Amino acid sequence: MTEVLLFHHAQGLTEGVRGFADDLRASGHIVHTPDLFDGRIFQSINEGLAYIGEIGFDEMRERGVHVADELPPNLVYAGFSFGVLPAQKLAQTRPGARGALLFYSCLPISGEWSFGRWPDGVSVQIHGMDNDPFFVAEGDIEAAREIVDKVENAELFLYPGDQHYFADSSLPSFDADATALLTVRVIEFLDRV
Repeated sequence: MTEVLLFHHAQGLTEGVRGFADDLRASGHIVHTPDLFDGRIFQSINEGLAYIGEIGFDEMRERGVHVADELPPNLVYAGFSFGVLPAQKLAQTRPGARGALLFYSCLPISGEWSFGRWPDGVSVQIHGMDNDPFFVAEGDIEAAREIVDKVENAELFLYPGDQHYFADSSLPSFDADATALLTVRVIEFLDRV
């Protein structure tokens, strides 16, 4: 059994994110799903990003980071897109992290947007679609490749398609086949960390 702190994407804590967490729970894992938007659900990525922009990306990231203050240190940190910001920061900076699951987004481990070097012994899986305009065109895929090149226990999984939130069953971007494979890989990861 692994304990996971799972952060939602820019559209909020949707039914699809909740459903994904339930799938992990059904496999015997403990999954925490904080709502960083206080119940708000947005109809589009742009609406969600506008809300985050009003609050401030750094402030929103830190809201997520502080959720971990009430939880034990030996967690796997997971995030969908925007949720990767607090998840990756915690995985890289909070002592005791067991792993990271980064969906549709990834930050570099070098340069000005970095949280520093990746800690030894912290495994990571990164998942995205090979033609996702956010993941590919905005450079996240390059950050993911950097992590795979430099981190011992790092995996990058690319799925065919161009959808960003492909594992959220409550959105039109949902891809059932890609999500089924992603879920198998995630559960295998959680079973071994």
